[in-house]
Amino acid sequence: KCARCKKKFSPAKIKTDLELIKCFCENLTVNESSKKLAISYTTVKKRCELFRQLIASFLEEEYRDKTVIEYDEYVYLEKSKKKIKENIFDAQNFLTFHYENKVYNLLMPNLNKYKNQFLEDDAGEAYFKEFSKFMIYNKISKTQKRENLITQFWLFFEKSILKYKGVAGKNFFYYLKEIEFKFNYEKNEQEKLLKELFTLS
Repeated sequence: KCARCKKKFSPAKIKTDLELIKCFCENLTVNESSKKLAISYTTVKKRCELFRQLIASFLEEEYRDKTVIEYDEYVYLEKSKKKIKENIFDAQNFLTFHYENKVYNLLMPNLNKYKNQFLEDDAGEAYFKEFSKFMIYNKISKTQKRENLITQFWLFFEKSILKYKGVAGKNFFYYLKEIEFKFNYEKNEQEKLLKELFTLS
C-alpha cells in the first residue's frame, strides 16, 4: 500500500508488469509475451498500447528545445500495397530529425482523406504517375551526407515494422514512436526508462 496515495499494489501484478516491460524491450510480439508469461492476449495488448503511449509522451518532451543537426522526409508504404498505384494515398509520411546522436520523428498529415475524391474524379494514370513523382522529388530535406543517422534509422524502422504484419493508420504514430525509442536507447536503458515512466503513470 502506498503511504502517499493509499492505493494498494499487488506484488504479483507489479512482477507481471515488470516482466511485460522486459518482453516489450526484447521485441517479443503480443502473442509471444502472452505465451511466455501465461497471461491473456488482451492484457498484454493493452499493456503494450500503454507502453507506446508513455514512450510517445516521453519522446515529445525529450525532443523539446533541442538543436537539430539535419532532417529528411520519408514516405513509408507497406510492401504488399506498393503494386497498386491507388495505395499511394495509404502511405505514411514523416520527417526525421537528427539531434544529439538521436532521432525524432514528426508524422505528417495523412493523404487517405483525399483518396475517394481523386478516384471519383477519375484522375487516371497520368495523375498517379505525376503524384508519385511529386512524393519522391518534393522532399523536405537538409542532410550533410548520403549515409547518416537518419538513413540508419529508416533501415531500422523498415526492419522493425515488419514484425507487426500491418499497422492501422490511426495507430501508426505510436508504433513509429516505439521504434524511435528502441533506436535511440540500448535495451537496458529502454527497460530502465520504461519502468520509471510506468511507475509514474
